[in-house]
Parts: sequence; C-alpha cells; structure tokens
Amino acid sequence: MRKIITTTFISLDGVMQAPGGPEEDPRNGFKWGGWSFNYWDDLMGNSMNEFMAQPFDLLLGRRTYEIFAAHWPFIKNDPIADNFNSTAKFVVSHSNIELPWSNSKLITGDVPGELKKLRQTKGNDLWVHGSGNLIQTLLKNELVDKVYVWIFPVTIGMGIKLFEFGIPAKNWKLTDTKSSSTGVIIASYEPAGEIKPGSFALEEPTKEELKRREKLAKES
Repeated sequence: MRKIITTTFISLDGVMQAPGGPEEDPRNGFKWGGWSFNYWDDLMGNSMNEFMAQPFDLLLGRRTYEIFAAHWPFIKNDPIADNFNSTAKFVVSHSNIELPWSNSKLITGDVPGELKKLRQTKGNDLWVHGSGNLIQTLLKNELVDKVYVWIFPVTIGMGIKLFEFGIPAKNWKLTDTKSSSTGVIIASYEPAGEIKPGSFALEEPTKEELKRREKLAKES
C-alpha cells in the first residue's frame, strides 16, 4: 500500500499560503508571499535533498499543480526538477482541467473514494506539497500517513492554514525533529489514535470552582 505524506511550510500561527513568492498565491489580499525565502540554510537544503532522493509520486491540488507546472518543466540541470518532471503526478480537481505537465493524471468526482483506491495500488508513496484544500480533504477522511511540517519563526496573522476548522480530533506521534541555524523546525508526525482527555482538576471541586462552572454554563 502506498503512503500519503504531506510536507508543508508553515508559520508559527499555522499559515501555509504562498511561502515561495509574492505571485504564488495573492488571494484575499495576501501580501506576505515569499515569507520563507530568507530562512534557508544548509541543513534545510540537505533535508530537502534527502526527501527528493526517495522514490515518490506527486499528489497535488489544482492550484499547486498549476504553480509547479509553470515552473519545474523549465528548470534544467537540477536534481529536484528532474525528479518532479519525471515522476507521476496525480492532480485533484473539482472540474476537468488541462494537464500540460508530462506524466500527469486527473482525479475528480468522488475524490476521497478515488484516493482510497489509489492508496491501495502498488507504486511509490504519494507526496503532497502545498495543496491546502487537498490536505483538508485528506485529513477529514483520515488519509494522511505522515506529516512533515517546516515551522518558520514568523507570525502572519492571515492566510490559508494547514489545519483548518473541522478536521478530526487526533493524536499525532512525533517521529523526527531537527532545527536549522535560522530557527526553522522540521518535524515529522504520524497518526497515533484518538485523543484521550484527562483532567488536572481537584477530585472534589471547591465552591468557587462550582460557581465558575455555573457562570460558564450560563455564558455558553
């Protein structure tokens, strides 16, 4: 079975929109495009090269596919470009779109159902870059096997987020972490079952605590 693996650049407040440049995704007046650019160092470059050295196919949302298709086919003598250009690309879209990038296949219709089928086929793991809307679909249908997050020391305050409202409550197990000289944390997580709530409250609540709870109940 293939694994679905996401790798995402995010800010401290969880924004993933347009890390690579101002023209990448200016929707909704987003003016901070390119916020990841000045944090790159050798450790991050080596980490990305390690990712690219693994066999993979790409699983992309429409917008990220269009960004990649306008860039990577025109890059020459670059190992990352060579891998992206040669590997299979599976593109998720709600409508029929042209796929000019070589070795691309459209996934539409019952997207969760089609992705479950694809996951069961033989082949390389499916890597998701960017693709915010697609990631929400994957998370809501519990189709993510591993999450890589590159956490940059910036807060943006607006923009598309990696974890949006409505995803399932879930435990995640930290499987690896490293930090760059510029303060970027690269961490990987795997699903680890349901959340098991607990409480640090006193076994016998105080009168003040009971009053607080009663007040809170009236406010909600």
